[in-house]
Amino acid sequence: VQLQAFGGGLVQAGGYLRISCAASGRTAISYAMGWFRQAPGKEREFVAAISGSGGSTYYSDSVKGRFTISRNNAKNTVILQMNSLKPEDTAVYSCAADANYGSNWRSSYGIDYWGKGTQVTVSS
Repeated sequence: VQLQAFGGGLVQAGGYLRISCAASGRTAISYAMGWFRQAPGKEREFVAAISGSGGSTYYSDSVKGRFTISRNNAKNTVILQMNSLKPEDTAVYSCAADANYGSNWRSSYGIDYWGKGTQVTVSS
């Protein structure tokens, strides 16, 4: 599975951004997909994940209610809509995919496929 992220950029606190990830590969459409982020000097942390069918989503407590993950299986893409952004959301956001959708998403070590990250910067 190959993943490529798009979007990101600079936004003021309270604003919004949308980042997307395109997946390719024969089995990509059935894989769970999601996002992790890593801020300078911090460990990579889970943000959100969505099941292969798109029927189930899972968020970290820090973004729940502000971020929405969705997917378009016809286009093999997953989208992260980020609203009410805060300076602490500043990080490199990486798209990820895995055949499993479960507790493996609690840690980046449980994920098999990664895309190149995209920078999201929120100014105060």
